Amino acid sequence: MAEGRMESVKTGYLNESFRLFHLRDQVSREFSFHYHDFYKIVVFLEGKADYHIEGRTYPLSPWDILLVDRYAIHKPEIDASLPYERYVLWIREDLEEQKLLTCFSEGKKKDSILLKASPEEQKRLARLLREMEREMQGEAGERFAAELLSRSVFCQFMVWINRMALDTGRMGENKTYHSDDQIEQLLRYINTHLTDDLSADALAGRYYMSKYHLMRRFKEETGYTLHQYVLSKRLIKGRSLIADGMPVVKASSECGFGDYTTFARAYRKQFGNTPGEARYLALPETEENEE
Repeated sequence: MAEGRMESVKTGYLNESFRLFHLRDQVSREFSFHYHDFYKIVVFLEGKADYHIEGRTYPLSPWDILLVDRYAIHKPEIDASLPYERYVLWIREDLEEQKLLTCFSEGKKKDSILLKASPEEQKRLARLLREMEREMQGEAGERFAAELLSRSVFCQFMVWINRMALDTGRMGENKTYHSDDQIEQLLRYINTHLTDDLSADALAGRYYMSKYHLMRRFKEETGYTLHQYVLSKRLIKGRSLIADGMPVVKASSECGFGDYTTFARAYRKQFGNTPGEARYLALPETEENEE
């Protein structure tokens, strides 16, 4: 990653309600920090991988299930000496069955975004994933009501994921990540106070740290600079507000920019178009973008 610039582009584009990838490869590949405007579930099957999400590092074991929220800045770190196999499920935020998305909001509150599947759960989920994959393959209409059946299996899969995420008996499994507690508090504050003064001086005063110590620790723990993280989060929020129909000038204020000109300039630099165009910059629908 280039110094002073956070590689947190939006990747992937999703037209349908959900999409499933089943991937197995063994290549040396460096991922950049990025985000999606849809939800993502990673079911890790084989290999050695760590997922970095918003200042936390999640080491994955076979049949770990990772829930990645919309707009969460993340990247996988893969050991290329071993085959890397996983299922990746993309889910649109406007899913008709909204209740099935509860696991993302409630799971995050409970720190249950990484789920450890029991042997019984592994068998159940493996069966559902194989069936969903089979029905989603091939040409449309090749099997009678394949789309309907794949959606039915998807709903079953999501019901079990929600039950796992919301199971209070799993609270002992919650500490499944590594992080710096102070930087984690800082990240939570930034994401819930985007309209506040989030300069290095203001945050250093709030957390009783020297500005330069805070900036150094932030970069060490997250992989990007404090300034670029704050800027990117504000722009992501602004983009979401505009997509939901908010006037661009009001959106710039709602996401923490003091004036529209500054917002428009930063927006164009980040996304490659102006706020007024209000369209998403997306990569083609290919499996290379599934992470």
